[in-house]
Amino acid sequence: MATPTKITLSQSRDIPFNKLVLSSRNVRRVRAGVSIEELAEDIVRRTLLQSLSVRQAVGEDGQPTDTYEVQAGGRRYRALELLVKQKRLNKTAPIPCVIREDGILEEDSLAENVQRQALHPLDQFRAFQSLKDQGLGEEDIAARFFVTPQIVRQRLKLASVSPKLLEIYAADEMTLDQLMAFTISGDPARQEQVWETVKRGYNDAPYYIRKLLTENTVAARDKRALFIGLNAYEAEGGVVLRDLFSQNDDGWLQDAALLERLVVEKLTSEAEAIKAEGWRWIQIAQEFPYGHTGGLRRVMGEMQPLSDEEHAKREALRDEMAEIEERYFQESDEDLPEEIDRRLAEIEAALDAFESQPVIYDSAEIARAGVFVSIDGDGKLKVERGYVRPEDEAQNEADGDAADADAFVRDHVEIVHVGADGETRQVDPAALSGNASPDEEEEEGIKPLSDRLVMELTAHRTLALRDALAGDPDIAFIAVLHGLALQAFYRYATDSCLEITWKSSGFSVQGPDLKECSSAKAIDERHANWEKQLPDEPDLLWEFLCGIDHDSRMALFAHCASLTANAVHEPWNRAQGRRHHANQLACAVSLDMATAGWKPTAENYLNRVPKARILEAVTEAKGDAASELIDHLKKSDMAEQAERLLADTGWLPEPLRTSGVNPIGAPNTNEQEAPEADASAADLPGFLTAAE
Repeated sequence: MATPTKITLSQSRDIPFNKLVLSSRNVRRVRAGVSIEELAEDIVRRTLLQSLSVRQAVGEDGQPTDTYEVQAGGRRYRALELLVKQKRLNKTAPIPCVIREDGILEEDSLAENVQRQALHPLDQFRAFQSLKDQGLGEEDIAARFFVTPQIVRQRLKLASVSPKLLEIYAADEMTLDQLMAFTISGDPARQEQVWETVKRGYNDAPYYIRKLLTENTVAARDKRALFIGLNAYEAEGGVVLRDLFSQNDDGWLQDAALLERLVVEKLTSEAEAIKAEGWRWIQIAQEFPYGHTGGLRRVMGEMQPLSDEEHAKREALRDEMAEIEERYFQESDEDLPEEIDRRLAEIEAALDAFESQPVIYDSAEIARAGVFVSIDGDGKLKVERGYVRPEDEAQNEADGDAADADAFVRDHVEIVHVGADGETRQVDPAALSGNASPDEEEEEGIKPLSDRLVMELTAHRTLALRDALAGDPDIAFIAVLHGLALQAFYRYATDSCLEITWKSSGFSVQGPDLKECSSAKAIDERHANWEKQLPDEPDLLWEFLCGIDHDSRMALFAHCASLTANAVHEPWNRAQGRRHHANQLACAVSLDMATAGWKPTAENYLNRVPKARILEAVTEAKGDAASELIDHLKKSDMAEQAERLLADTGWLPEPLRTSGVNPIGAPNTNEQEAPEADASAADLPGFLTAAE
């Protein structure tokens, strides 16, 4: 065997910086990576870590000169040049160089860049962890490598994942996005357990990994968590899982029982403070059902009047706001200057404070009325004062004695405990059908919707119908006249959905999102506005109604009429005439539940029906191709993905549809068909669209 030829490496030596020039033939022309300024600061901290590759320059006569062209290392040369200009490096400072004598300059420059192997991300994670172990803080590490402290925290978090999973990632058997998903849990054993679960299944998407790791936790965006505050929860020993890679600062509270206890304690504490006002009773709940004040008389207090100084300040703020609006909103369409935008926000907050002055109630009314204390949808304390129960209307005035009132209130505080979903139900859910676990085995094929689900859906429709009816006084007037004529001229007539004896009914069952729907909020806001306008004493109401204009009377009439509408389909009340009239009324006011804000979700519909119904919905809204993408999934996952597919399509289940409107919201005509199905992969997560 021939002896291999020994190679001779290029010589290296130090060359004064002023003898170096940057070659115009360097292949790197586009700047990328760390800036020249940052690289210069790194050289100051650590000196030059890599030599320059140079060739001796040739003069016009073809003879070698005493200068050298930098063929590889141009960014290092520019960083050194910057340090010379800043007088932080002597212009004759010796620079370590490797001197090339043969070959092609461009080839050397290309090889120096192309053959460079980038550091594997895992090596970077571990290097950051090693620096931290040696005493460097996150801020110091960030400064040394010209990144933000948040990036350092993210890298350190990735390095803390189970060593077993890190090795899987190093072997390219796990993506970086998947590894990032595991950082929300600090339990290596649980991380490994979840990885084994997803590898055995069909879904290993990052969102699904997070879902499994947080399935027994409470989201930090939950109104209970917002009400308590993460600091208070953590002060009691609660642990919060945080996703450092989320743009929304997501987190999950691990101890749901602790959270529930803190919520009850804080609500009770707030109620104790309200007791001092002398109310007859106080009810506490995380959330009261829609219509919980039905049948109760509302005590209307008077807002505490403003002082002369406060009144003057409010008027000055209004004038300032009007001046800003006239100057910036009429003269230009450009964005407001930052300082003006900030000032407008300050003015709006100050004016809101003036409109939120304390309400003063009559002491005699306080002695017979009560308070509801709960949490609103934004996690803030909600206090509803001044509701009188029928049995308290005729209380002896002696109950208002100040000495006895406090003791009476202490004995009459009612604490209503509700479940983790924040729901207070009026009937036993077990008494109605349709509440089986979504993962239970079920027969194939389309079955009729359960009675309970139909009731929940039509309760939504009733609210939307009431809201729409209130917006159409002419139709409301005809509807009420229709109901009155039925009772006047026909015995036992039931062919009206209006309970025209003005009985505003609550709902025997309520879905999870009924109280927060847009129709409920619109009705409550309209009702509150009328309450403020009507006189306090019923004896003055006739004179008030005679004094207002025709349009106001019609609007009030429509509102009162709308509250009697009841289109809930109840299994014990199957009057077909009422259902038919409800649909007639819906057509007359052009009710479209999709426009009213109802959307199919896993919680309010999809997890409540068989898989066949889910696929039917997706097919109607998006076409066969879309339903085929999810027909192999488990029930819970199918519902979750169907919710994504149905979002913004306007699809509605049968109980929410109005005659003349198709399932995806467009009016039906002989010429018009449902929109062409769109099974775009962009609507779905990667695991549903990946090639087999």
